[in-house]
Amino acid sequence: MTAANRNRRLQKEIQDIHKDTHSGISLTSAKSNAPEITDFTRFHGHFRGPPDTPYEGGFYTIDIHITGEYPFKPPEMRFVTKIWHPNVSSQTGAICLDTLGSAWSPVLTLKSALISLQSLLSSPEPKDPQDAEVASMLLTRPEEFAHVARQWAVRYADAPKPTPGSGRTGASTSGSSSTGAGGSGDGNDEAALKERRKAEDREKKKAEERKRREAYHGYNAAMIERFTGMGFQVEQVVAAFEYVEIDKAGGEEYELEEEYIGDVTARLFGEM
Repeated sequence: MTAANRNRRLQKEIQDIHKDTHSGISLTSAKSNAPEITDFTRFHGHFRGPPDTPYEGGFYTIDIHITGEYPFKPPEMRFVTKIWHPNVSSQTGAICLDTLGSAWSPVLTLKSALISLQSLLSSPEPKDPQDAEVASMLLTRPEEFAHVARQWAVRYADAPKPTPGSGRTGASTSGSSSTGAGGSGDGNDEAALKERRKAEDREKKKAEERKRREAYHGYNAAMIERFTGMGFQVEQVVAAFEYVEIDKAGGEEYELEEEYIGDVTARLFGEM
């Protein structure tokens, strides 16, 4: 891919991230941390630590370097914000994640890579570590690990300090007060209502599934969705598949050759 085409793709990826107000992912210039990005070889990604983890509420910055082989090779990423996590070096910020290595695909994007990193904070893999010391603590002393990880989140990622006495009690809010003389009849009515709603939901899902299958024109949904993850609509991807004459293979999923991936991507970006 030429530098001009690569930059055009990156511009679209950056616009997609800026428009997305739900994922919590953001990109800024690596030089000034401003939203305006002019250097398409290096920038900073940002996200919040996910809830129900020691990293909750922390603000994490990722250094991103785009090589000349992108998107056929993954971006080079590392944590700028120090973090206590088995798959991230506590010294250098180096990351061990399949998405940034052997599992990378040209249909993945900066957004999907950053979301994968955020998910890694919720699902650490201590048996495939980047930092052996942290991994050993998680495996053998999980409570101590959670304590240290939270301390680092507060110290380095500006996570809020825990409020004394704010632990969740897990107490149930339902009691026995709903039972009584009319309890049995009310229970039957409620059960019938739930069943009706379930039936309506099933019909709605069936209709949505039929509509979704029709939109794919016989192509496998997973193959189409690899490209919708880049910010394109299903209709655009299907049209590109048909233009490049991708085999529908009876709706079965199969691995596209790199040449076809390049042609579909080029078509989506208006390069052919």
